[in-house]
Amino acid sequence: MRTAALLDRFLRDLAPFRPLALWAHGSLAGGDYQEGRSDLDLIAVLPGPLGLGRIRQVARLHRELRGTPLAAKLHCSYSTPAGLDDPGRSHLTWAHDGLLRRPVTPVTRRELHTFGRVLYGQAPDALLPAVPDRQLTDFVVRDQRDFWRPAVNRPRRWRQDVWVDLGLLTYARAGVTLREGRLISKKEALGELRGLGAPAEVVEDIARRRYGTPAPQDPAWRARRAGLTRAYLGPAIDALVAAHG
Repeated sequence: MRTAALLDRFLRDLAPFRPLALWAHGSLAGGDYQEGRSDLDLIAVLPGPLGLGRIRQVARLHRELRGTPLAAKLHCSYSTPAGLDDPGRSHLTWAHDGLLRRPVTPVTRRELHTFGRVLYGQAPDALLPAVPDRQLTDFVVRDQRDFWRPAVNRPRRWRQDVWVDLGLLTYARAGVTLREGRLISKKEALGELRGLGAPAEVVEDIARRRYGTPAPQDPAWRARRAGLTRAYLGPAIDALVAAHG
């Protein structure tokens, strides 16, 4: 109910921008959404142009949402129809309580075409170019090789829940995409990790925090969890990239 109320409020506030479309991807679209735990990943397509005045209006819209239940988890990228042609192009995005720029990646584009949820306006296939298989797999390999593998060598990051969760789940999802050409949910990725030899106690920790009752965590466990994750993930990514790079 809180999610529906937030999306209704956001659509009302977005109306003066005359959006062409508002789409959801990620967990909300893929059927694995956990209210209060999952992010709300959205893409708004506006008529444009997205000049300085429009950027200020976007920032004001999101600041006025502060205090609304779940608003901190609402992340939205803004583009125009022409801006969606290039998957490498960065788009104005509100995330983590501020404005930044990031691309609508081939994975996100494939999600939108496969199971994207239309919250308003035109469907993704009317505005968003299709994603060739090679473009998708090249991106997945590059993401594992150039982002996640170097990150494994930064120990302090892996004491945080978000790095453990995303690092392992993204690796498992990447493997399925490269082997089978399909996208899977985070819940399915947990099952994959169990079969891939990932540390069982770390996988169960992720499952409890996402779907059950989180266990109390102390600094000793966080340090141990970080070590287990890094020891597994480094060689695992190396093998995945060697097989598919």
